[in-house]
Amino acid sequence: MAYQQSGMPDQQFLWDVFQRVDKDRSGHISADELQVALSNGTWSAFNPETVRLMIGMFDRENRGTVSFQDFGALWKYVTDWQNCFRSFDRDNSGNIDKQELKTALSSFGYRLSDHLVEVLLRKFDRFGRGTILFDDFIQCCIVLY
Repeated sequence: MAYQQSGMPDQQFLWDVFQRVDKDRSGHISADELQVALSNGTWSAFNPETVRLMIGMFDRENRGTVSFQDFGALWKYVTDWQNCFRSFDRDNSGNIDKQELKTALSSFGYRLSDHLVEVLLRKFDRFGRGTILFDDFIQCCIVLY
């Protein structure tokens, strides 16, 4: 199943979001600021490790933060992953179970055994429910890549 990639939002929209997230008005978004701003669609906090990985991917200045110039790409990255996640969350539960994870990974070209999918599920299931939330799904995919 294909998922819809989002287009880049306009600069004014991104600037407004950036300013709301940049709580200390430093002109850069820290991992802590980004974590507060991101939502799983549940009441759980976004995984700090996922936030750290994403900051590292988009921090071209090696400051541990994201500038406005890099924020648009980060926004698109999260939005595209959100669309992808929703396309595999067939029951709209806000999380992905073992079968949904296997389907997602297969669509990305990974041919993993049921055992390996179970290992990934256990590794990225922070709450022991047999499911993966949106942020942990991103982290799982980053680690596999």
